[in-house]
Amino acid sequence: MQTLKVSSKSNPNSVAGALAGMIKAESDVEIQTVGAGALNQSVKAIAIARGYIAPLGLDLICAPSFAEIEINGETRTAIRFRVTRQS
Repeated sequence: MQTLKVSSKSNPNSVAGALAGMIKAESDVEIQTVGAGALNQSVKAIAIARGYIAPLGLDLICAPSFAEIEINGETRTAIRFRVTRQS
């Protein structure tokens, strides 16, 4: 499973395009975010990606979870979305 790391400065349309392409190629993708701004961009990207893959007869299912990750030697709490396709 591939992981997309999204920041608060990520463009939701770009993330959505990457997500849609990855979902077409394989069925599971993980999106990882840290912080409210990154979470916002991720949710927007997932919504946009649904529109990109809908003409193919596919839909997305998201399962959020928490994860402890290390950034610059500091432990942070991340939110991960496991995104799967449903036909």
